[in-house]
Amino acid sequence: MVDTSGFVPRVVRQSAELLRGSAGVYAFVSTGSVYPLDGHDRSETGPVIRLDDPSTEDVTAAYGGLKALCEEVVTGVYGHAGLVVRSGLIVGPHDPTGRFTYWVTRLDRGREVLAPGAPDRQVQFIDARDQAEWILDMVEAGRGGTFNVTGPAGPLAMGELLARCGLAPLTWVADEFLLEHRVQPYSELPLWVPPSLGSLGMPIDRALAAGLRFRDLDATIRDTRAWAASGVSPAAVDAGGRLRRPAQLSAEREAELLRAWDGRRA
Repeated sequence: MVDTSGFVPRVVRQSAELLRGSAGVYAFVSTGSVYPLDGHDRSETGPVIRLDDPSTEDVTAAYGGLKALCEEVVTGVYGHAGLVVRSGLIVGPHDPTGRFTYWVTRLDRGREVLAPGAPDRQVQFIDARDQAEWILDMVEAGRGGTFNVTGPAGPLAMGELLARCGLAPLTWVADEFLLEHRVQPYSELPLWVPPSLGSLGMPIDRALAAGLRFRDLDATIRDTRAWAASGVSPAAVDAGGRLRRPAQLSAEREAELLRAWDGRRA
């Protein structure tokens, strides 16, 4: 059993208990958002978010904390047969969030591109197809446990990612300037999290040891570009009721910020 859409403990418990005895492994797709954004230990044994009101079902306001409670339900019902997948950003074709697609399509448009923060800052994400293959392999092998699941296998800098997405000229804009101008981290500028707010990075040694592998980044970029060019529009709202199409920078807003940044530097 693979549960990709559990958001509140009450519902996850219903499905977990219903399938107990018929499912060998119950794989629950959780999230790295269970870790506090400013937490220093983001390993599988590190602390997770604890809600002041565990009875809430407000997924938008309490997403990470609710996912942590859902994990507890799965491991409580299934024990060692519960597979908890703490996923990083899932990318590739059919991504309803646009958080990776933004950069692929933005670099394709050319002209000066606003690049956030520092080019050497590390980013993480995983192609949905790679994650799905690993989950199915784990389920078929009857393996449970808790795993951080994202990629790539080694460090990847934002500058390298953008260079591989396209050849448009990049203008790197300081974190402080973007925050001052109320640019929303991770939504308006995907993959951008200023260090002053914390980090989404997770160690993935356990998943790598358990067989997690990745296709070439250029293949993910190519396939994402082809899907975006097809004009297919995915559903904007997920099973938890959250809007999955963040308000990314418009071309006008980006140009406005770049003009202001040029003025600041002058």
